[in-house]
Amino acid sequence: MKRSPRDTEASLRKISRRSLVLGGVQLGAAGILGWRMRQMQVEQADEFRLLAEENRINMRLIAPARGLIFDRNGIPLAENAQNYRIVIVREDAGDVDLTIEKLRQLIYLDPVELDRARKEIKRRSPFVPVTLTDQRSWEDIATVAVNAPALPGITPDVGLTRNYPLDEDFAHIVGYVGPVSDYDLSRIDDDDPLLQIPKFQIGKTGVEQKYERTLRGSAGARRIEVNAAGRVMRELGRDPGDAGGDMQLTIDSKLQNFVEARLAPALSASAVVMDTRNGDLLAVGNAPSFDPNKFVRGISVSDYGELTNNKYRPLSNKAVQGAYPPGSTFKMMVTMAALDAGLLNPGETFYCGGYHTLGNRRFHCWKRGGHGWVNLEKSLQQSCDVYYYELAQRIGIERIAETSRRFGLGERFDLPMSAVSPGIMPDKQWLFERYKQNWRVGDSLNAAIGQGYVLSTPLQLAVMTARLASGTRIEPRLVKSVDGVEPEPVGIEPLGFREDHLNYVRRGMFAVGNSRRGTAYGSRIEAADKRMAGKTGTSQVRSVVVRNQDVPWEERDHALFVGFAPYENPHLAVSVVVEHGGGGSAAAAPVARDIMLFALNDGLPPLENYPSSQRARIGESLSELNLRQNFRPTDRADRA
Repeated sequence: MKRSPRDTEASLRKISRRSLVLGGVQLGAAGILGWRMRQMQVEQADEFRLLAEENRINMRLIAPARGLIFDRNGIPLAENAQNYRIVIVREDAGDVDLTIEKLRQLIYLDPVELDRARKEIKRRSPFVPVTLTDQRSWEDIATVAVNAPALPGITPDVGLTRNYPLDEDFAHIVGYVGPVSDYDLSRIDDDDPLLQIPKFQIGKTGVEQKYERTLRGSAGARRIEVNAAGRVMRELGRDPGDAGGDMQLTIDSKLQNFVEARLAPALSASAVVMDTRNGDLLAVGNAPSFDPNKFVRGISVSDYGELTNNKYRPLSNKAVQGAYPPGSTFKMMVTMAALDAGLLNPGETFYCGGYHTLGNRRFHCWKRGGHGWVNLEKSLQQSCDVYYYELAQRIGIERIAETSRRFGLGERFDLPMSAVSPGIMPDKQWLFERYKQNWRVGDSLNAAIGQGYVLSTPLQLAVMTARLASGTRIEPRLVKSVDGVEPEPVGIEPLGFREDHLNYVRRGMFAVGNSRRGTAYGSRIEAADKRMAGKTGTSQVRSVVVRNQDVPWEERDHALFVGFAPYENPHLAVSVVVEHGGGGSAAAAPVARDIMLFALNDGLPPLENYPSSQRARIGESLSELNLRQNFRPTDRADRA
């Protein structure tokens, strides 16, 4: 049917309107699209360029070189050693098991270490490098490099790891580092991103732990180009960051080595050597010790079990953690308390018949037959217990405790070592708060001879002796400098005791080792310019008195000795505690004498310093000590 002209015209008008509407919509859409494209390309260009760069370029943290630790003479105690390691990238290796088997045919791989690496490979993305083995020799690295075409995905690498060149000598002082654990992250308030780096090492004990932030340094960074999957394509730049600060300790490594070697035969013992002029700790020894290098990479279960199950407690820093009854080394405190209170005349005598009676109880002297009439000097020289029972009953525990605290007993010293103990210096309030008991006179008598509730550490005993020798409130110091900057010197205040009172006690201590009836006469120093004043001590670990040789080692008495030298111009103080060693005169005094002579001579002493009858035996025993002979100075700016 033929359409009329009118119908045709109406249809054309409809098509024209639709075209205009459609064209308008299309034009509007194109306009909006053009406006948005202009906005993105011009107005937001910088923002999108930054987002694109961040998708293409990543920043990776670089662990800084850890600060080094030196002794007072520049000998390295903790350094950074090159760590040669072998890594594998799973996606490049193809058949991982086959590739590892090829590697095992070239170099030895520890099964335990390899098992740990296999688990790590499964957890990580296929393009992330995983360490198969570390601490390898250069020969192993060279072998892998030469055979690289046959070992797809395996690459030799190098980094830094902590090393302790003097190993056991400084294990309890410097401490050690180890990988960051979840436990570490839970107990420290530290948001440093370095702690998130896998296997990043932090200080676990000792100076390494206490000065962690100083030694750690600040992170560096490297800019790497990655593809869409996050795979590293190339490195674009590197900022190594700031290395940690170097530290210098007050310890003399040569003396420290001698102390460790001299204590070793004692099975379980500790010693502290202190400079009485400035408080520098010159040696802090413990026996037995352990190798901290084993902890750096993660100690094996068997090795750790041997340390924790050892009854001589090699992991314990006995010099600052061990709290022992001070025995007769405490008698100087009772004497000073009585003199200071004006309740003792130095020439006054007490009669010792072998015991002191309090009510219906007898407090015995160590010498069953008694010492007869005893004055101050003789009481120290022969360590008469009855003399101090009399003094304690006269002056009371409050004066004894107050005087002892002034000499450093019962005080926790602020030193960068783990678990420094405050010991116990009891008084009436302490006993009531601790045990809800009232103090009795018998408690004072026990305290007077360093028994009962009184507990002291070898460090505290060394401080006590240094203060007796100097008459000043000297404080122990372990850190000599940080990055070459020494702390501001602190004025040393007088203790506040009369000099003549101190001299009475010093003369009594001199008689201990230099009078024929002194308890340490067998451990005297013959050289007139090096003579030592000291005090022996024996502390009981059981209430029933029996001979030490008749009971197991764990039930024997502790042996103690404290001393200072040279007597005329003292600048060194020493304390020695031999756990379950028996008598202080037999077990502790000879060790202290040898340590003191080594320190005064800056090396093995001439045998003329010893009594003539002992020289042959001592010369032989000293020659058998396991001493280090090669102490090398180092450039503190040299960072391995």
